[in-house]
Amino acid sequence: MAPSGSRSIKRGCQRVLYWIPVLFIALIVAWSYYAYVLQLCIESIDDTGEKVIYLLVYHVVFIMFVWAYWQTIFTKPMNPLKEFHLSYSDKELLEREDRGESQQEILRRIAKDLPIYTRTNSGAIRFCDRCQLLKPDRCHHCSVCDKCILKMDHHCPWVNNCVGFSNYKFFMLFLAYSLLYCLFITATDLKYFIKFWLAGGRAHFRLKEYLNGLPDTQAKFHILFLFFSASMFSVSLASLFIYHCWLVCKNRSTLEAVRAPVFRHGTDKNGFSLGFSKNFRQVFGDEVKYWPVPLFSSLGDGCSFPTCLVNLDPEQPSSPSSSNSAIKSVAEGHQFPSKPLRESQSRLLTSTPSWSESDNGVEKDKKGASNPGMTIENEA
Repeated sequence: MAPSGSRSIKRGCQRVLYWIPVLFIALIVAWSYYAYVLQLCIESIDDTGEKVIYLLVYHVVFIMFVWAYWQTIFTKPMNPLKEFHLSYSDKELLEREDRGESQQEILRRIAKDLPIYTRTNSGAIRFCDRCQLLKPDRCHHCSVCDKCILKMDHHCPWVNNCVGFSNYKFFMLFLAYSLLYCLFITATDLKYFIKFWLAGGRAHFRLKEYLNGLPDTQAKFHILFLFFSASMFSVSLASLFIYHCWLVCKNRSTLEAVRAPVFRHGTDKNGFSLGFSKNFRQVFGDEVKYWPVPLFSSLGDGCSFPTCLVNLDPEQPSSPSSSNSAIKSVAEGHQFPSKPLRESQSRLLTSTPSWSESDNGVEKDKKGASNPGMTIENEA
């Protein structure tokens, strides 16, 4: 009981520590609200029209920013469906096998009816020992959450949550609105920053004026520090936002950008890319009115994704490596099982010539006629 109790205490302390970065961000945002609304707009700006416009725009951006941040933090990451989990009999069968090859045969048998196309670097079925499941494509195990997360991008300490399929759109909007929030503060505060900075320099040696104008000095401090903080955060947020925009355009996660996914034909960093428009819609959805709103509108179920192995990408940039891999994937299409595309995949692929079992069958017949000794390799 003692070891179990100590583990529970340790786990509880870790959970508390994980919320410290979120608390830090919350305090910074709360202070920025006080500094901008009270010290800048209400206390320092004399023009009523300018004050009203600043407050209206600020609160719209502030609400969207807080809403997106809230959704990113409290949206639970999605885990693989039950069909990817091993049954009790399969678990027992897997435990009885000592050899890795025998275990892979069992996993291949289980995976033959699942929409799984990625492999490990050695070509084996991706299996999670801790969760006892076959990993869907783009799914990874988070060591912090101790769970397998669908389309895991990374674990973000600033939101104390895994960024994955269920909240990646919210994370993108959080970056966008937080950057807009900081840029708006920087732009509107610049004039008063310069004014108070110069005024502070002229009055540096005026001790009597400094002592008599303590409230004004307090406002100066907030306005000056607000400008420095907003401009500093703008630089870091801009670089992070641009990077994730690039990932969305390429249909890659952070993990896939570091280590490209492995398919049956080999490593392919563009394996999930369907072109800019389809990649964008896969994250933000088909309806434009939901794109700027922190409401879930991503396409798919998080367990299966259309790939350029199934459908060639007309918008894919042509390079010797990518074109060769795409041609190779089509030419060796017999290596992949004939699995039906899910509804979400079909919606993404409707605007391009779609892959079908009948076309594949005709192609197989042609290949079989030209090379009678060729056999179709299916996943066991």
